[in-house]
Amino acid sequence: QVQLVESGGGLVQAGGSLRLSCVASGRAFSSYAMGWFRQAPGKEREFVASIKWNSGSTNYGDFVKGRFTISRDNAKNTVFLQMNSLKPEDSAVYYCARKPSIILQYEDWGQGTQVTVSS
Repeated sequence: QVQLVESGGGLVQAGGSLRLSCVASGRAFSSYAMGWFRQAPGKEREFVASIKWNSGSTNYGDFVKGRFTISRDNAKNTVFLQMNSLKPEDSAVYYCARKPSIILQYEDWGQGTQVTVSS
């Protein structure tokens, strides 16, 4: 069983920055990739970014447009999401998730951290 705990959310003004963290714990943690998703009220969950655990290769949702950066610290089993130039439409609950292998979907999810961007 893998536990994921997000932190770093909060209230920020438009144009500001936040850095989210997600710490993974559990016996013999391993992962093919880690991802960040978000969900705003009344909207479907949306892919934000992902990073392959071994290679560090990254992928981003189209809306990110260079504003967000995903990174990881393998030694600490932690993945980060640096968010810059935040917009009110970025307000959502942000979740991190673990993709155990290339053939499986994301199957472990954190409890989420709220990000609110004021205009």
